[in-house]
Amino acid sequence: MTNIGGSGEEVSPGKLYLVATPIGNLQDLSPRVAQTLAEVDYIAAEDTRELQKLLNHLSLKKSVLSYHHHNRQKATQQLLQLLHRGKSIALVSDAGMPLISDPGEELVAAVWEQGLPLTVIPGPSAGLTALTLSGFSCNRFVFEGFLPTGEAKRRLRLLALQGEERSCIIYEAPHRLAQTMQDLVSYLGGERRGIIARELTKIYEEVVQGSLADLQQHLAQTPPRGEYVLVIAGAEEVEPPAMSDTEAQEQYRELVAAGWTRRDALKEAARRSGIGRDRLYQILQEQSP
Repeated sequence: MTNIGGSGEEVSPGKLYLVATPIGNLQDLSPRVAQTLAEVDYIAAEDTRELQKLLNHLSLKKSVLSYHHHNRQKATQQLLQLLHRGKSIALVSDAGMPLISDPGEELVAAVWEQGLPLTVIPGPSAGLTALTLSGFSCNRFVFEGFLPTGEAKRRLRLLALQGEERSCIIYEAPHRLAQTMQDLVSYLGGERRGIIARELTKIYEEVVQGSLADLQQHLAQTPPRGEYVLVIAGAEEVEPPAMSDTEAQEQYRELVAAGWTRRDALKEAARRSGIGRDRLYQILQEQSP
């Protein structure tokens, strides 16, 4: 077991700091974030131009390294070498918490594997900000991030969300927002409620709540601009309809044909049919040639 916790007040050599940055309003910058960025040896960022705006605000001149999806393997090794040499590094995203729909997972996994110290300097998150504004359940929620753009994977993800009873957080770019809203209406139903949150914490912040059909109409009248977060209310919990053994088997086969893994299809078919998973598995085994 590896223990690499602990986060003293002063920046420590050879330590990785995962630093949250404001999602729009620079007044949300905490003193601890400012101190950490001022004291670390290097700052790694997905977009160094966005980082430079923050550094200018803080009147800081720092050694900046690029860390993004396309160079993350090479950059991870570079950052690990610097950590082993006793250099302190802050990893930041363009806005909000690092790693949330942003690169950095490989680096953090490698830091754990190599027993190097790391900590988080917490701060704003667009997803949680939108969730708390939504009026939907905050006790149980799921973060979907950006939906896949490929048709097959996107369809599977949307099918999985049909019966999702937790509030769902989705990120989307403005040029894909209309298509995503159309897909949500098609798969989840126009009556499901949601919010569209735009430019959170900024001057032109806008949060609109309504049915998915109403939100789709709103977008048709208001061309998308800025950064968006969608929060979809969870599906209402309903008693699964009683199905015969034959109908439950058919549900399972349809899910497998749609691309679900056998394990996930078994679980979902059992939920839909009301038949226990073990019982449905036994039925399927008995029907196997």
